[in-house]
Amino acid sequence: MTNKETDAVEVLIAQHREMEHLLALVRNAETGVAKKALFIKAADLLTVHIKSEEEVFYPAVHQARTEDDLLEALEEHLSLKRLLKDLLDIDPVEKAFEAKFKVLKEQAEHHHHEEEQHLFPAVRKLLDADQRASLGSDMLTAQADLAQRGAPRGTVKNETASAAPLE
Repeated sequence: MTNKETDAVEVLIAQHREMEHLLALVRNAETGVAKKALFIKAADLLTVHIKSEEEVFYPAVHQARTEDDLLEALEEHLSLKRLLKDLLDIDPVEKAFEAKFKVLKEQAEHHHHEEEQHLFPAVRKLLDADQRASLGSDMLTAQADLAQRGAPRGTVKNETASAAPLE
């Protein structure tokens, strides 16, 4: 892989677009079965993405110039985890699912925008291309490990009491 393919910022941006596309597919699914299957896929993808940010990316880029953005991002992750937890327990044909899903989609898009407009430009200044590529490789490895264990979405159910710590 080239540095561009593993650049941590580029990896996260690509995952943001993939997540937004998948959430749109969930929203437009015509049957409850299709909606549930797509939502499970989206929940797993979102969980893997969030966990790699919290465990690999954020700690690596935690410096004075990024701290406020990171603390806000962790609070946004907490909100997304709480919504995921609720949605995993609701049948997609219920009206409550649609309302909560709409909020999840809006909050995910807001979170992506905030990271891309504020955090990622700072990270590009703090880390050179090789450092971002190394960090991206570490994130992709962590994501693959979490996905391989199966059903990553289940991990968020125990992570809704408070935001992950910024270490």
